[in-house]
Amino acid sequence: MTKKRKTKLLPTQAEVDTYEMLHPMLDKMAMEVRELSKKKQDGTLNELKVRMINRVLTQIKDLLKNESSVQFLDLLDTDILPTNSDAILIISQYAAALSAFHEKYYGYDKSTFSQRWFTEEEPGKKEDED
Repeated sequence: MTKKRKTKLLPTQAEVDTYEMLHPMLDKMAMEVRELSKKKQDGTLNELKVRMINRVLTQIKDLLKNESSVQFLDLLDTDILPTNSDAILIISQYAAALSAFHEKYYGYDKSTFSQRWFTEEEPGKKEDED
C-alpha cells in the first residue's frame, strides 16, 4: 500500500490578482468603519454601507473558498443592520484570513532568490518548505 502525499492547492495568478485588488480595499474599509466606531461604537451602519462592505467580503470569501478559515467568515446581516463595532469584528476576521493567505502562498523562492507568489502557474518551493 503506497501513501499518497497530500498536495497543497496553490492559488492561480488570477486569484493573486484578485487578492492584490481586494486587500487594499478591505484595509480602507476597515479604517473607515473604525473611524465611525470611534465616534459612535454602537451606531448602526446603514443599508448602503452594509451592501458595499458585503460586496467586497463576498469576493474575498470566494477567493478563500479552499482555505480552512472560510468557515469562520460571515457576511454582515442586511436584515438586522450591524453596529459599527460588529462590522469591525467581521472585517477583522477577513483581514486575518487574507493575511494567512498571503503568509501561506507568498515568500522567498530559493531558486530565484526573490520574494514572490507561489501559484499554480509558477509553483516553485518556498524557503520554509522541505
